[in-house]
Amino acid sequence: MQSKGFIKLIAVLLALACVYQLSFTFKTRGVEKKAAAYAAQFPLDQQAEAEQHYLDSVQNLSVYNLGFRKFTYKECKEKELNLGLDLKGGMNVMLEVQVEDVIKALAGDSQNDPAFVQAIAEANEALKQGTSSDYIGDFAKAYARLSNGRPIAEIFVSPDRKDITLESSNADVEKILNKETEAAIGASFNVLRSRIDRFGVTQPNIVRLPNSHRILVELPGVKEPQRVRDLLQGTASLEFWTTYDANEVLPTLVAADKLIKAELAQAPVSTEPETASAEAAAVAETPAAEAGSLIAEVSAADSTATAETAAHTGRYDRAQNPLFAILDPGFAGGAAIGAAYKADMAAVNEYLAQPAVRELFPADILFKWGVKGDDKIDGRFYLYAIRVSTPDGKAPLDGSVVTEATGQYAQRGATAEVSMTMNAEGTSEWARMTGENIGKCIAIVLDGYVYSAPRVNSKIDKGQSQITGDFTMQEATDLANVLNSGKVPAPAKIIQEAVVGPSLGQESINAGMISFVLAFILVLLYMGLFYKTAGWMSDIALLTNVFLLMGVLVSFGAVLTLPGIAGIVLTMGMAVDANVIIYERIKEELRGGKGLSLAIKDGFSKAYSAIIDGNLTTIITGIVLFIFGNGPVQGFATTLIIGIITSFFCAIFITRLLIEWIVSKWGNISFSRKWSENFLNNTRVDFIRLRKISYSVVGILMVLSCISFFARGLNLGAEFTGGRAYVVRFDKPVSAEEVRQSIETAFAQFADADASSISSEVKQYGKENQMRIVTQYRYYDTSDEATSEVEKIIYDALKPLYSYDITFEQFRNTQTDANGILTADKIGPSIAKDMTWNAIYSVLFSLIAIGLYITFRFKRWQWATGATAALAFNALLIIGIFSMFYGLLPFNLEVNQAFIAAILTIIGYAINDTVVVFDRIREYLGLYPKRNLKENVNNAINSTLSRTINTSGTTLVTLLAIFFFGGETIRGFIFALIIGVVVGTAATIFIATPLAYDLMTKRAKVDAEK
Repeated sequence: MQSKGFIKLIAVLLALACVYQLSFTFKTRGVEKKAAAYAAQFPLDQQAEAEQHYLDSVQNLSVYNLGFRKFTYKECKEKELNLGLDLKGGMNVMLEVQVEDVIKALAGDSQNDPAFVQAIAEANEALKQGTSSDYIGDFAKAYARLSNGRPIAEIFVSPDRKDITLESSNADVEKILNKETEAAIGASFNVLRSRIDRFGVTQPNIVRLPNSHRILVELPGVKEPQRVRDLLQGTASLEFWTTYDANEVLPTLVAADKLIKAELAQAPVSTEPETASAEAAAVAETPAAEAGSLIAEVSAADSTATAETAAHTGRYDRAQNPLFAILDPGFAGGAAIGAAYKADMAAVNEYLAQPAVRELFPADILFKWGVKGDDKIDGRFYLYAIRVSTPDGKAPLDGSVVTEATGQYAQRGATAEVSMTMNAEGTSEWARMTGENIGKCIAIVLDGYVYSAPRVNSKIDKGQSQITGDFTMQEATDLANVLNSGKVPAPAKIIQEAVVGPSLGQESINAGMISFVLAFILVLLYMGLFYKTAGWMSDIALLTNVFLLMGVLVSFGAVLTLPGIAGIVLTMGMAVDANVIIYERIKEELRGGKGLSLAIKDGFSKAYSAIIDGNLTTIITGIVLFIFGNGPVQGFATTLIIGIITSFFCAIFITRLLIEWIVSKWGNISFSRKWSENFLNNTRVDFIRLRKISYSVVGILMVLSCISFFARGLNLGAEFTGGRAYVVRFDKPVSAEEVRQSIETAFAQFADADASSISSEVKQYGKENQMRIVTQYRYYDTSDEATSEVEKIIYDALKPLYSYDITFEQFRNTQTDANGILTADKIGPSIAKDMTWNAIYSVLFSLIAIGLYITFRFKRWQWATGATAALAFNALLIIGIFSMFYGLLPFNLEVNQAFIAAILTIIGYAINDTVVVFDRIREYLGLYPKRNLKENVNNAINSTLSRTINTSGTTLVTLLAIFFFGGETIRGFIFALIIGVVVGTAATIFIATPLAYDLMTKRAKVDAEK
């Protein structure tokens, strides 16, 4: 192999990079163990709070010193391996910005117009039924019809709007409404992101879903779902406040510090709030001033201290200056009166809220924290002094007066600025505020936190303002989004959610690790026992592959989920495929009389084509899966794609380096044992002659699948059907399986309950005494009577699980009883329909993409037709088996997102096998042009039979390990993969190849007749 030195260098560099990436995970685990040990000193009910307080106190302190760079705990946390909700527990929420609210807000008083009201109602109905893809377009069409052709501009004309006039066409107004909706979604996204950052969740994920009004939020580890719902769904409150200058407040702050010291000295038992200093010392490796932190997204240069002031940290003694020790006035400037670490903010609030301390300050002063820590001052948060200047105590201006805000580059210099325009009411009040506060700061406050506090340079009386500071373009855009958030009251509403309890997450981790270790050992033994020394070398490459895979996952910030673990295990089974292809090629070359070194060289060279084609087709399906999937499905796709790439590198380069090293050192290497040396070597099966039988079997299986599909249907999950969802609290811990059995037994007693509606989805919802139940029973009947019936059935089913006699009214209404139904929701048909179409599109796009690739690589459409037909049969048969056997097998055969992921995975896997056979046929057609097509095809299938069985065998071994030990959650998913591997292997031999042969023969006859 050429460039051995370069390959070794690359391998070493990759290994070092992976060690570097994975080291952060081990370091954060160490800090968290110390936090747990610290919390263990407290009473049980205070331990969780104490542990979080410890972690907050050290997040900006250096905990990892590599010599050339020091990392804070926060930075290490950002670089560690992310665990998904199914492994860590937490909450997954889908929010949707209500376009109806945007349109109504823009319409103003015109929203009471009868035609407007009816048009909104029709658009809502279309959205409810899942038939609407364009809410604004549906509204505009309905309004034009209901108003007898009146221009829609009449509804939205306003003195404050210059972009809509009475002459504006309906199309122009629709464009503006779409633009305003996009702005509202962007503002909501920004607000949600800030709220989540303040919530204190580690490694949150917030994603705006493309081509929709939806935002996906994943919050690992949260234990207060209701608090999350309240936090995410509240309307944004944007306010403009006048402020005190720091110099006006600091003398009073000094007096407050002395008063607190005196009170603490007189107290018999210390009432001093906990601060970060003690805990921080336990892990700090450097002074706090040297630690880095996250750059504040929004800051104004005039209202913050300079970077040089960071040198003054830690100069106050807690005994002498209890307030200044945690709220350092050395960082005061503009409206900021000091700065504190996140862990000390609660203590500062407690000090300043003491009645005696509060009396020292003016009655019109409020204290508000900055929204994010500033990296220039070691991640501390500024505390701002707000002046209340109105009799009712409210802000002089709110966000409703802002008509437009945009981030833009300044006319001079390379910095960015924010341009803000106000309506007539806002312009007047803004002119008064700025005129009275020249030289002072005005705080921009959203949800009670200060985003920016720019200094007023002059009176602004034209309603057009520029907010300047040391902004990057991203920071300016974020601040503009904040300002726009108050323009249109369009809160995001939760339309779908899922909560996974931490105990369930730990069970998933345990099950996943057991299946992973067992499958790994089985694959290692399989290869070592079958291919002897070369097999053990491939095992070393496989170990390297898993190591690289984990390192790459961490470096990309990918989230490891339970399906992701399944993807790793499946990747291991597929990774040996390349080694099997290579080893079988080398054995063929050795049987042909070539020397060992030449056989190794030619074996690798001739295997490249099949390996590359097989891996690329699998990657194609992985990409489609990533695009159309979400959540855990995307985690599986990410793991699969990365695993294919790392396994290719290890099989081609690492394995060859090891084999050539063995040969150079000992002069020989074994590629088989005596019993495996001629395994399936001399088969002479006439597969082409058997094609009519195989076609008949295919036809029979397809007929049975169709009959079952139309007679029994599929056990569709809530993602595709929608359904009523209930969160039920019990007065004692219950198991999900116990609840599921009670629910399904109850629904089975009703004549109109079919198999799909009987099957219910039950998952732990937070604590062990809370369950989320989803049922499709009478889902399409949205009347109150149907809802009452469903709730009565659930009540009757679950009543025996309570330790007291709970009434139906108590069960339905948690205001009278703490237990029972906490929330009652319907999973909207619009989401279900979107997921259904995404599933269909993903399968079709995969088949089309692979068909095009095969056509391109093999230059004949006959190959692509045979391969695509075999893949379609495989997918349809899996669907048919799920239809025929759901309810009969002792595990759940639900068609959900994971099932679609299994279909796509099998498409990628099966085409890998097909490509290997086709590649050998193409090779034989070139080597033996005088042989007839049938002979070449049969010889190609027989010569690759050993590889086919070995690859399928290793994959099945890993899948069976996951099936039996991976837990109930993914058992149906793995069952689909097992069927797919078996059927896909057979389909290559008995469908894809014979069909391509028939098409090529037919084409040859047509060409001969011409």
